[in-house]
Formats: sequence, C-alpha cells, structure tokens
Amino acid sequence: MITADSVPQLRRGVRLSFDHVRETHVLLFPEGVLVPNPTAAAVLELCDGARSVTEITTALSKRYSGVLAQDVVSVLTRLGERRVVAWT
Repeated sequence: MITADSVPQLRRGVRLSFDHVRETHVLLFPEGVLVPNPTAAAVLELCDGARSVTEITTALSKRYSGVLAQDVVSVLTRLGERRVVAWT
C-alpha cells in the first residue's frame, strides 16, 4: 500500500524521455513504450528514489494549483500496476 512516506523510483530499465518529434514525454521500458499524460509525466519526473509521495505532492503544488495527494497516489498506483515504478 502506498503511504505519504513511500518513496517511488523508476524501475531498472525504465526511462522517461521527451520525444521532440511528437512533442510529448515517453516512458521507455523493456516491455514497450507508454505515452504518459502531462499529469503522469510531471509525477514521473519527480520519481527519483529520494522524494516521498508527500515531497512529490508538495513540489507539484508549487508548480500547479489544485494538486491533491490522493491524485498523486492514484497516478503512482496505476504506474505501479504497469510495473514502471518501484518503491524504496
């Protein structure tokens, strides 16, 4: 279960990149490619294995208005289900 103190990071072999041709972020991993929506991309950029869910939510709140911790947890849960995010 994800808590406020959980610390997400991209799994080994997973890389977030910006595709300049399509002008969007892409998430590259051994099983394929995902094109995250802007919200998921913003969360993924902060999944560095050092920041907790609370710290990610705080950082996003400084950039965007109306960021809710439950929304961040929801995004991270879906990314975990896709096996692109691990927890430290």
